[in-house]
Amino acid sequence: MTTHSLTPTKLHNSIGSHAPALTIASGDTVMAATADAHGFDWRGEKIADRPNPMTGPFFIEGAEPGDALLITIRNIRMTRKTGWTFDVLSPNVVDPNAVQRFPERRKTEWLIDPEKGRAQLAEPPPSLAKWSVAVEPMIGCFGVAPDLGQAISTATSGRYGGNMDYRGFKPGVEVMFPVAVPGALFYLGDVHAQQCDGEIVGTGIETAAEVTFTARVLKGQKIGWPRGLNETEIFTIGNARPLDQALQHATTEMLDWLMSDYGLDEVAASHVMGQCVRYDVANVFNPAYSVVCRLGRADLAGLG
Repeated sequence: MTTHSLTPTKLHNSIGSHAPALTIASGDTVMAATADAHGFDWRGEKIADRPNPMTGPFFIEGAEPGDALLITIRNIRMTRKTGWTFDVLSPNVVDPNAVQRFPERRKTEWLIDPEKGRAQLAEPPPSLAKWSVAVEPMIGCFGVAPDLGQAISTATSGRYGGNMDYRGFKPGVEVMFPVAVPGALFYLGDVHAQQCDGEIVGTGIETAAEVTFTARVLKGQKIGWPRGLNETEIFTIGNARPLDQALQHATTEMLDWLMSDYGLDEVAASHVMGQCVRYDVANVFNPAYSVVCRLGRADLAGLG
């Protein structure tokens, strides 16, 4: 298998059937440079516009509608020692009367120390002068071109993936996307050095990065919504608003996965899910919210 390197000359603010930036074979690995969510690169220079400019698309040979595209996140290397967030909670995650107490929303710089694995505010308030957070890089926005010739803003998400902002999309994780167009046309970007569940200030610590991934076509594996696997769990992602609809999509996709791959019917799958499912609120800031439905691999032992 071949390893490719791509530093993009053009980035996209929509995920759709744009001309491929690179054609690769199933099983190939790519090291791809990304800009931050406002289009600033590793030098801090603005090379694209907001929101979430994407590197790609990558055309994967052999991918056809009805297949799944499996992306293995090999590594996320931050290429800039600064990042940024907003400084107050998003108005939609607190009581309405609490919003009145907030100052005007500002963009705030962070200093990233990859060697120490910590990030801290560049100009912290006195109470946070000695405070820092762990660096745990993740991909905020990635996915494949949707069907019907759509080109959908990178601000939001859907069946195809997109701006899901799930902190679990980190190195070592495998993610499956439903292929809707020939070649799948895979995009990625919007890397965060750290982010809470829900992305409740409207950002993670936004920065530039180099993402190394492997793409593999799963022929005839038809799925409805993104799925993922890590060392201890399998999970599904639903993207919609209101939040309960995103939960419904994620739960139904997990039900379908247990039925198709683990030999369960609706009753048996309901018993397993009813006792073992865990949920993450991945994002409650974007136009479509994201909910993750998780099952531990240990809970699946002995099925089928």
